[in-house]
Amino acid sequence: MPSPDPSRKREGKEDGPERKCVLTGDKVDRASLIRLVLSPEGEVLADVRAKAPGRGAWIGVDREALQRAIDSGKLKSALFRAFRRRDLTVSADLPEQIERQLERAALDRLGLEARASTIVTGGERIETAARAGKVALLLHAADAGEDGNRKLDQALRVGSDAEGSGLKGLVIAAPRTILSSALGRENVVHVAVTDPGAARRVGDVIARWHRFIGFGSGERPCETVPQGSIAAAASSDAAAPAANEGLTTVHE
Repeated sequence: MPSPDPSRKREGKEDGPERKCVLTGDKVDRASLIRLVLSPEGEVLADVRAKAPGRGAWIGVDREALQRAIDSGKLKSALFRAFRRRDLTVSADLPEQIERQLERAALDRLGLEARASTIVTGGERIETAARAGKVALLLHAADAGEDGNRKLDQALRVGSDAEGSGLKGLVIAAPRTILSSALGRENVVHVAVTDPGAARRVGDVIARWHRFIGFGSGERPCETVPQGSIAAAASSDAAAPAANEGLTTVHE
């Protein structure tokens, strides 16, 4: 894949958390949007991690809507205006590029949190942590069994003092083989995130991925605050730039 054009100067300024979708005109938190950039040859490329230099354009639609915009020429017209360049091309595999990058960003985030020891795997260990109120976010592989999901969801509600509520873990769009590879562990069917800051970071990237591919509700995962972790959450947020290294740096 061609690299973005390094000769294009960075334009605009980071004047707030919102960006405007070039397709809908809606202003949305940029963490929910997807950045597009141009290669030196004028090819439109996905820049999900928002790290490429130069001017960027933002979209906030799902894959189906993006495909319609490509087929109708609406995306190309919007990008003509955004990039002020008419010799651009939109690859037919742009939606696939975005989907692959979003999945990779979510799995990389989980891998980083695993290395930071903010993740617990293994049904028994997760159940123990959940009942003790030490789970901030619970995830289930796409091919996890319903019985196992229900058991851990119940443990999460007990530990969160939320019995009788709809609180439950999130089924994600990755089977156990992919989760196991991402975390460098064997047979990962369920994942518990124990740190509130880590739970927010993981929840953000998973929600953006799910929204784009239309998986589940596309809503942000429901989080809990583990017992005695308010101070930990504050310190985790302070350390978030280091934990997020290589994931999200906005250039426009």
